[in-house]
Amino acid sequence: MAPLRQIFAVSGIVHPSAHQPTPQRSALLDHAISLTGATVANVCLIPTATGDSQQVIDSFHAAFDGARHAVATHLRLFPQPNVADVRSFLLDQHLIWVAGGSVVNLLAVWRAHRLDEVLRECWEAGVVLGGGSAGSLCWHTGGMTDSFSDRLDPVTDALALLPYSNGVHHDLPEQPRRARYLEAVAAGVLPAGHATDDGVGLHYVGTTLVEAVTSRARAGAYRIEPGNEPGTAVERPIPARSIGTPGT
Repeated sequence: MAPLRQIFAVSGIVHPSAHQPTPQRSALLDHAISLTGATVANVCLIPTATGDSQQVIDSFHAAFDGARHAVATHLRLFPQPNVADVRSFLLDQHLIWVAGGSVVNLLAVWRAHRLDEVLRECWEAGVVLGGGSAGSLCWHTGGMTDSFSDRLDPVTDALALLPYSNGVHHDLPEQPRRARYLEAVAAGVLPAGHATDDGVGLHYVGTTLVEAVTSRARAGAYRIEPGNEPGTAVERPIPARSIGTPGT
């Protein structure tokens, strides 16, 4: 039997609760771990989109303190990879989790290191791929990004493991992400795709969307596609199953 190819693409919560005194795993990350089916999952953070922020790396590891069902590691690419054999290291993981940040910078650095090819191999070998924001956009054909500025621009050359565009932080009030994404699909700049509010994840098996899940009340997922009239786009809700309370 061929390995199950899975991707769990999410909109992480941009503004986590200030009442959390220590880093916590989000319900979305725990759900991604459950998709591996491993008794004790090897979970690797790739924080390239943050410029390999040490704070992000430290917070990720801290969130796994005391965990019995998962072992956290990370892959840093700046100034050079922190492991001797990147390909073997990643193929040994059960879940690869990509941090948010600049998807444009992420794609450039990954391609310089040929990580785009390695990650496709991991996916085909049955390693679950996932992440939030830039870590969601990267698996699709592209989407709207603030990598250049807050006015939002389309990125159209993501890894395209999934043949859809992607919208993240669809309900973020500080930026017109929803409007800009629909405009890009309406204009044919981006193909049809799926969008998520903060706290919502999309589970793909192969290239089929099998489920949307949410860790926030009233947060949703959406199918975005061109409308019947030229230059228009339509947004249709996708049912989302609740999986618990949100975290970082």
